[in-house]
Amino acid sequence: MKDDIVVWGLHNTNNENLLLNEEVIAVGWSEMGDLSKIEANRDSYYAAYNKVYKNKTKQSVANSAGQLFRFVNEAKVGDYIVYPTKFNRMINIGQITGEYFFDINEKEYCQKRKVKWLKELPRSEFSQGALYEIGSFLSFFKVKHYAEEFINAIYSKKLHLDNSDISDGDDEIIATYETILESTKDYILRELNKNYKGYELEDMVSDLLNAMGYRTTISPHGGDNGRDIIAYKDELPPRIIVQVKSQTGNINESTVQSLKGTMDEGDYGLFVTLSDYAKNAKIYLEKHPIIKSINGGELADLILKYYDNMSDKFKDTIKLKKVYIPMIETEE
Repeated sequence: MKDDIVVWGLHNTNNENLLLNEEVIAVGWSEMGDLSKIEANRDSYYAAYNKVYKNKTKQSVANSAGQLFRFVNEAKVGDYIVYPTKFNRMINIGQITGEYFFDINEKEYCQKRKVKWLKELPRSEFSQGALYEIGSFLSFFKVKHYAEEFINAIYSKKLHLDNSDISDGDDEIIATYETILESTKDYILRELNKNYKGYELEDMVSDLLNAMGYRTTISPHGGDNGRDIIAYKDELPPRIIVQVKSQTGNINESTVQSLKGTMDEGDYGLFVTLSDYAKNAKIYLEKHPIIKSINGGELADLILKYYDNMSDKFKDTIKLKKVYIPMIETEE
């Protein structure tokens, strides 16, 4: 990779769709105001930060003010940006197209720059080392070790895709709580896609619903008329009609509509997929609140939450162990 190609990483879990739709990157620290009014050197940023956020530790000032300085002054038009989004568990890669500006109409994440998003790829396309690096606890940071992997992903060239490729002893790749959590979800989704297809996934969803406190009945295979699982919270209505899809592509509107067609008056619907929902399906779901949806990432979240209550058969396939890990407090 050319030495003049620079790749940055961004963390912003608020309004993820907004950043993608508006083609911007944004960080917080709104109390700092317009950063372009600060002299373009680190000492001035440290002093300005100390004036706004009093009694912060030296390390906190260095981390936070340093990120703001890099966002405004070191990141250049033409640099690349890697932005992992939680809502769809994708890695978004773009290119910075504009200088810093302060958005006075934004309440919290008002420090912004324009970007052009070039590619959206699932996390499974990248090595574990690359995912660890963009799991840094900072909001804005330089991608050093796996920059080439992200650049090549734009052009569908794969590098370092052995998931055992994690640099031992490299203290610059920080596996924080969030990084480990996301890696665990990646593992769960990989194992679900590998081990649970068709009827097996229906059985697993039924197991999960039971762990959540529902009573479930799995419909006879091949003759369910779109009602894969019938669930009740207690002895009384409402009845929940569950449809489960293990396809890899996004679920479209017509598929979700097919669930609505199986529901009687007073029923609620639940649609479960290992993938995600197409835009038209999301619009349909918003207009029909009696149907709830669970995508792959949300399914992984529920498995983590109710894992202890799930069957031994499931635990023999998806093997997880509770551990204690340090958490690093950061500011935005």
